[in-house]
Amino acid sequence: MNKKLFFILVVLMSLSLIGIIFVQGYWIKGAVDDKEEQFSYNAKQVLIKVSNEIQNRELEEYYIKFIDSDTTNSKLEESKLTEYSYTSENKLRNQSLFHTESILEEDYKVSSGFLSTAHDSIPFTKLINKRVTNIVSRRNLDNNNTLSARQQISRMMRMDQVEKDILRSSIADYTSKLPLHNRVSDEEIKRLITNELKNRDLDTDFEYGIYSNSIATNLHSENFSLNHPATYGVPLFVDNTGNSNYQLLVNLPGKKKVVLSSVVLMAALSIIFTLIIVIAYSSALSQLIKQRQISQIKTDFINNMTHEFKTPIATINLALDAIKNPKIKNDEEKTKRYLQMIRDENKRMHGQVENVLRISKLENNELDLKKERIQLHDLVEEAITHVQLLVEDRGGYVKTHFAALRSSILANPDHFTNVVVNILDNAVKYSPEEPKIDVYTENVKNYIILKIRDQGSGMSKIVQKKIFEKFYREHTGDIHNVKGHGLGLAYTKRIVEDHHGEITVESEKGKGSTFIIKLPLIS
Repeated sequence: MNKKLFFILVVLMSLSLIGIIFVQGYWIKGAVDDKEEQFSYNAKQVLIKVSNEIQNRELEEYYIKFIDSDTTNSKLEESKLTEYSYTSENKLRNQSLFHTESILEEDYKVSSGFLSTAHDSIPFTKLINKRVTNIVSRRNLDNNNTLSARQQISRMMRMDQVEKDILRSSIADYTSKLPLHNRVSDEEIKRLITNELKNRDLDTDFEYGIYSNSIATNLHSENFSLNHPATYGVPLFVDNTGNSNYQLLVNLPGKKKVVLSSVVLMAALSIIFTLIIVIAYSSALSQLIKQRQISQIKTDFINNMTHEFKTPIATINLALDAIKNPKIKNDEEKTKRYLQMIRDENKRMHGQVENVLRISKLENNELDLKKERIQLHDLVEEAITHVQLLVEDRGGYVKTHFAALRSSILANPDHFTNVVVNILDNAVKYSPEEPKIDVYTENVKNYIILKIRDQGSGMSKIVQKKIFEKFYREHTGDIHNVKGHGLGLAYTKRIVEDHHGEITVESEKGKGSTFIIKLPLIS
């Protein structure tokens, strides 16, 4: 895939994912805001209902004393009768209806005993309503009379409510002078708020307080706070003009719980599905990046293998051409020499192919590793013989420092020998000057630790994390001082792990590397 196209695809996918997350967050926030608004509306309605209940209860307490006008607490002072008449028509029956309404207005003097603040009797007006309706045929109606009747007041009065309104204004002046605790109690406020919250399905605790002109009164619960974020208030004891000296305030600490509980399921599902999308996207992006890396690694591998095979093939062709030369053909010593070159180069190519096949079999778990009891010290000594000539040819050395008293392990001799040879071979390859290699062993509990230390070029922290990956080779620009295809250490790691061991590396650029193998001992 084109690098630019890959970058555009990643950006588009990332923007789409961010957009989805933003929309989900916006939806959740909108749902929470709606629920908060609904909660606030319900809380307001609860307080309005409680305020009305308290005020109506106070009115009823006084109003009930005046239902019967013949009580000993009252004295009739004056009465006045007022009559109203109006008409209506019934076109289907061709009739007109004459209505007569009589209102008896009686003024009483009522004892002030029921109001502790009153110093004298209280005037009170009681209204008595009586309605009479006459049905007359339209034929008998005089049009002028009918027109005149239609101009009369045409409404019906609910006298009980009128009496209440008059009484409300009569007693409001007196009740406003009473102490607040004589007008309403803690128990009543708690009961009314509890009932209204239950009726509105608001599962929350509450704290309340009554304030008079922004000054706290004695009526409040123990933990009420004026600065609580979920505080709602309504006027209490409102007069006929809509004014009030008191305000009922309530804290609802369970607001957040009620709001969140109503959207928590949908929000949780939304977050879970979004996380699944994020994980899937991350996995897909990781796979895309890995595929690009693998593609690049394969390209490098093919180039390296081509280079590895190109030299032996060229050498073999030259050797064959030389053998065909009549002058060389008769020279037995030179012929043997060229044949040996062909054999060595062929062996070299065969070794490269074997490495590829070996790691492939390991990947597919097709490599049959038959293990036996061996001494690790003997195996290391044998592995050293494979690189001894190369080391000596470059003027270096391989020294052993076997401090382990026990070295019996369960291993496959051939494959584990290859493991040690690969590490020693790398130590030789990556030593710019004469290779200096030290091999150490020691026992730690039930394990044997094998350390192979060189004084070569070393490697960076980033390279240390990747050297055991298949096909990985450190980039050194266009210069390839060290030949290889990046399979040796990947093979080494798989073999060590198959032997229930661990392999790590410690290195510093310019100061060499130490490969550490930890293997379980057998008794």
